Amino acid sequence: MLAGLFLAAGLIFSSMLGTSAWIKIKNSQFITVKGSARKNIDSDLAVWRGSFVVEAESLVAAQHAAKENRDKVLTFLAEANFTNAGFTPIAIEEVRATQKNADGFTQQHTAGYRLSQSVRVESADVDRIEHLDSTALVEQGVVFTTDAPQFIYSSVGEAKIEMLAEATKDAHARAEQIATQGGRNISQLHNADQGIFQITPPHETRTSWEGENDTTSRAKTMTAVVTATFLLK
Repeated sequence: MLAGLFLAAGLIFSSMLGTSAWIKIKNSQFITVKGSARKNIDSDLAVWRGSFVVEAESLVAAQHAAKENRDKVLTFLAEANFTNAGFTPIAIEEVRATQKNADGFTQQHTAGYRLSQSVRVESADVDRIEHLDSTALVEQGVVFTTDAPQFIYSSVGEAKIEMLAEATKDAHARAEQIATQGGRNISQLHNADQGIFQITPPHETRTSWEGENDTTSRAKTMTAVVTATFLLK
């Protein structure tokens, strides 16, 4: 008996909600909905970064060592068919050490110099960048470290325009479906606001209010969102 009463109450409540939504659509001049569009893309540009460090007792010796390391890096990249390497200015750091003098006081002095320099390579040959291995430099005695490659899709601007149009079409289809259920039709687009544009790894659900622009994965998914308001008739 009670189960029957609860079921009847639920049906009445659902009916009231549906009627309320229908009345809102029927009596309103506008309807606002969100539309979205997704596109899977593959990066067409890659960036590779690395850096080396040298140390020597004198600044002159450290500078000579840095030049030798730079030449080895250039040769390594040339053998891999990369000739557009860009180097940052050399960073110089004093290596400080402490020792006690004859009176037993601790004093600091310059024990040597540490020089470091970074290199950057950009290429549309994403495969070669992805598989570039700096082990050969380490085997030559270069203290060399690399960052993970950055993968970039260079046609974001063009794709964004296309996807915003697709998202607006999606919003129109959603609005039309809702309006039809309320016995109305869509007249025209009143206004549209662009939402956050996201570029994420495939199947990634994380988003942010500022928008994501992933450079860690070669394959990516672009998502565009539009909030559109349509005039009803």
